[in-house]
Amino acid sequence: MPTVGMLIDIDAAIRAGKGQGYERWAKVFNLKQLSRAVLYLKEHGDMSYEELKKRTDESVMRFNELSGEIKDLELQMTANSELQKQIANYVKTREIYVEYRKSGYSKKFRAQHELEILIHQAAKKHFDQLGLTKLPPVKSLREQYAELLAQKRKAYAEYKQAREEMKELYNVKSNVSQLLNIEERNDTPTLTKSR
Repeated sequence: MPTVGMLIDIDAAIRAGKGQGYERWAKVFNLKQLSRAVLYLKEHGDMSYEELKKRTDESVMRFNELSGEIKDLELQMTANSELQKQIANYVKTREIYVEYRKSGYSKKFRAQHELEILIHQAAKKHFDQLGLTKLPPVKSLREQYAELLAQKRKAYAEYKQAREEMKELYNVKSNVSQLLNIEERNDTPTLTKSR
């Protein structure tokens, strides 16, 4: 079954300069969307408007939870990747920094190896900010990253499905609201006066 689309505001389209052909097409389109909304309700257990509203709210919450979960996983992946990078920088520049210390922090030696020393110090500062006294093995960090990536992919698949469900429920609810002439205010449906 095709997904349910939002109804077109025909009056607004006419005011915007759309012609009679568009008006006829929009009326047919709106009828199709309303019939799809009604079919959706039938296929999902003859939901009442309150049930529809509740399911829509639940789908929005689920979508937001998954969105937050994905963002959290991405932050963890970024932190993991940055730690791997800093460990690699630390290891690459360690010998130069040891020589720098042995030279008594010579200005001449620093001038010759400024970049390596700065990279080493930045890595050490990163570890200090994380409170690390012992560096984790890069292999375990890579495994952790792979696990985070697998979790993100799984969550993203659920996210896409939740987004589609949320969008369809929202469209059904919006279309049913217009069909029943219900106006949403403060999350409480109220009947509006007929025009």
